[in-house]
Amino acid sequence: MVGILGANTLSSGYDIDNSLRFNDDDSSYLHDTLGTPTNIDKFTISLWFKRGNTATGNTLISPYRGAVGNPFGFLGFTSSSEILQFHAYDDESTQVMGVSTNKAFRDPSAWYHVVCAVDTTQSTNTNRVKIYVNGVQQTSLSETSYPDQNKDLAWNQASSVHYVAKYQYTNGNYFDGYMADFYFIDGTQYAASNFGEFNDNNVWIPKEAKNNLTFGNNGYFLEFQNTSDAGEDSSGNSNNFTGSGMDSKDHVTDTPTNNFATLNSIFHGKGSTVLSEGNCKFVGHNGGSGKVPSTIGVTSGKWYVEFKVLNTHKLRTGITDDIGISNDADGVVNDGVDFGFNDGYIYTYLNGSNNDTGAGSSSSGVDVDNPSANDILGIALDADNDTVRFYVNNTAQGSEATDLQRASTSGAIHFFHVMDYSGSGDDETQVECNFGNPPFAISSGNADANGYGNFEYAPPSGFFALCTKNLAEHG
Repeated sequence: MVGILGANTLSSGYDIDNSLRFNDDDSSYLHDTLGTPTNIDKFTISLWFKRGNTATGNTLISPYRGAVGNPFGFLGFTSSSEILQFHAYDDESTQVMGVSTNKAFRDPSAWYHVVCAVDTTQSTNTNRVKIYVNGVQQTSLSETSYPDQNKDLAWNQASSVHYVAKYQYTNGNYFDGYMADFYFIDGTQYAASNFGEFNDNNVWIPKEAKNNLTFGNNGYFLEFQNTSDAGEDSSGNSNNFTGSGMDSKDHVTDTPTNNFATLNSIFHGKGSTVLSEGNCKFVGHNGGSGKVPSTIGVTSGKWYVEFKVLNTHKLRTGITDDIGISNDADGVVNDGVDFGFNDGYIYTYLNGSNNDTGAGSSSSGVDVDNPSANDILGIALDADNDTVRFYVNNTAQGSEATDLQRASTSGAIHFFHVMDYSGSGDDETQVECNFGNPPFAISSGNADANGYGNFEYAPPSGFFALCTKNLAEHG
């Protein structure tokens, strides 16, 4: 059984193998200049995305002609709202299109599919711009400023530059999260059904579309298959994009057809901690505390995750349960088991009380190593038996199965989590979390037995990366 937020996480006959991870702190983006359009007034945008840090503004794509007084546009979110906005401007003071959803899209565990389909030649204004989210056309809108009939928009004009994950007009508002299967179609207004379909469970899933589309002169398809060329166009048009602020570790396998766990950026007990790198890096707050669980929780199966220590000061990571993450907002109550990085202890919590066993403890328990910066802590959760084992640089902590710490009561939903309890005046806790798509360089590279994930050390026998394909088989 699985405890997971969000939809669009099931596999289908068509697999998306890769996505690109954008980190707004790195100012990462792609860009390419359009040529002469096939039809300037008709175009379609289709892409899948999973959000990371939702506290900042997020641009999915933005066209810009490169100078003040020229047309530009915007598709994405602002820092003050989680609704999806689709805008076009003739210049910095003249908005000529503004269509926005009523619904907010903030779930960091879910892959969303958005299609924006434009045909300004239509006589009915509501047919000129259509927005679909997860296969459903959005008809309840918070903004309905449709373009004039036959209006030329910046989105498909010659010499307009498409910026993926950046709002060039303000030179910022970078996207934070993941994108996959990114299409731009020049000359045709397609519906969402051209790119996806509902499965037997009424879940919207992607389908193979490339060979059934007419791309037009400016059309492109970014499927992020090439690790050395993230912006390679697979449409056949060679409208290749240039990348900035990214490297090979940002080319990942977290996709709409195999959704991996990350940290949960909207968890109520996050406090003043900061997440980045697609919600795979945790930085505590100097003078504060907080904790963040994984986006996926489980009640069964065997799962493996790695954490790279950047600063061990007052950092704990391990397993919490659904009671523990709901009881407390500042990271004190856990109901689970944690590895204490700065003191070599294993801490256990039940019903708000804590005990410790380990090196230096007055109670009898297991000896555990005291990790240093850049060490790798592996955590193997056996949710079938409510046990967890820790590994420091692939060395098991404890000698026998009896040394394993009970994670919680039977039937609880188990979550991996990170906790900062530094409090006032202490150094910032920092750790990078690898659920199978590491935000740090891997020296060896190891997948689980099913071939999923990329870990520094091989997962213990019978343990798997926490992703939806493994959950379907082993969860």
